[in-house]
Amino acid sequence: QVRLVESGGGSVQAGGSLRLSCRAPGTITSTFWQDTMGWYRQAVGNQRELVAMASRDTTDYADSVKGRFTISRDNSKKMVFLQMNSLRPEDTAVYYCQLIRNGMPSWGEGTLVTVSS
Repeated sequence: QVRLVESGGGSVQAGGSLRLSCRAPGTITSTFWQDTMGWYRQAVGNQRELVAMASRDTTDYADSVKGRFTISRDNSKKMVFLQMNSLRPEDTAVYYCQLIRNGMPSWGEGTLVTVSS
């Protein structure tokens, strides 16, 4: 299990922006670039769903966030980011960072994003 620490959540009005950060302090910089990093979210009463994912050379997004959210990574700092623009009330959820190494997932504890109308 790899320790992951998220930050950047908060409350914002619809149309606003937030930037989530996730760092992996327990990983080695020389291997982090090989890990697949992802952001998931879970709203109250819903299952956890994939928001965005970044492997070492590709990115993928849920249809609901395409064109609004951008995932990026800084391998030198062992961090991954999620820039969220044009936020909507339905984006309200706890957002979790995920790291996949050798097929094994690790999760952060989550950060709450609340979007008000």
